[in-house]
Amino acid sequence: MQRIVYTFLLLIAFVYAQAQTKCFDADKVRVAVERMVADYPQSTLQDIYKSFFQDNFGPGHAVSDSAQAAAWLNGELARVERLDVPMYEPTGCNGNYYRVSLAAIASGRVQLDALLSAFLRSVHVVQPSEVEVWAKEWEQIEGIIAAMELPLPNYDADAAAIKEMLATGHYAVHHSRLYNEHYAPHYRIIAKDIFEKEILPLLE
Repeated sequence: MQRIVYTFLLLIAFVYAQAQTKCFDADKVRVAVERMVADYPQSTLQDIYKSFFQDNFGPGHAVSDSAQAAAWLNGELARVERLDVPMYEPTGCNGNYYRVSLAAIASGRVQLDALLSAFLRSVHVVQPSEVEVWAKEWEQIEGIIAAMELPLPNYDADAAAIKEMLATGHYAVHHSRLYNEHYAPHYRIIAKDIFEKEILPLLE
């Protein structure tokens, strides 16, 4: 009886792990990566990884409380200089979230309170994978990217650093210095449904 129960629990764990793994479609991964590299030619593997982990984990890692989130938004908004940037773009290969540029606020198209509210409500919209599951998923994604043979700078070093980071149970990264120097990104992550219903109509 105990053996049957143990086998049943293993089966449940396996099914759960498979359900949590979201990026099995190699074509979707390639299309997403090609879009990122076309839009941001100075991207590194670290920057591509960032988009995929945001697609899986959302903005929860960046939020501790609403007051702090508001203060960070106001502080970062003051550093926005360019308005000729994409106002939004999907994350990863599933588009569970959208990056919405703070230029949308600076240009007057979206009110600060509206974006802040959308951002805070996006924190727990998608149930993220466990880090161990995500590490296996990223290994598969990175294999697809490697096969694309893109001229990404410092590829091997980035791949090794990400693997080591995930092995320690961490998953969040910043944009690379190269990406920051060329694109000075300022954005917030908004859940797809909230973005399409509340923010997208203001940007069209």
